[in-house]
Amino acid sequence: VQLQASGGGLVQAGGSLRLSCAASGRTFSSYHMGWFRQAPGKEREFVAAISRNGGSLYYADSVLGRFTISRDNAKNTMYLQMNSLKPEDTAVYYCAAGFRGSYYLAAAYNYWGQGTLVTVSS
Repeated sequence: VQLQASGGGLVQAGGSLRLSCAASGRTFSSYHMGWFRQAPGKEREFVAAISRNGGSLYYADSVLGRFTISRDNAKNTMYLQMNSLKPEDTAVYYCAAGFRGSYYLAAAYNYWGQGTLVTVSS
């Protein structure tokens, strides 16, 4: 599967953005999906994940209550609604697809998108 992330940009603190991750192929619903981010000089970190049918959601503590992950299997697309953005949310955001393993670990994901840059100004 090929993944294409989009929706990043520059936003002021307190603002909102919605990221999208479009997947190619017919097997999108076979994958659990996740969002990760990497800030300059830091390691890639888990942000949020969603099960195959969207029934289970997982969030990093740092984004819980501010970000919402969702997916539309009919459109082969995953979303990340980001509200109340903070400067520390500034990073390149990556979407990923996996067959099995931990939702929280980057190593458990099989396919990655190219990333979209989110910059939050103070």
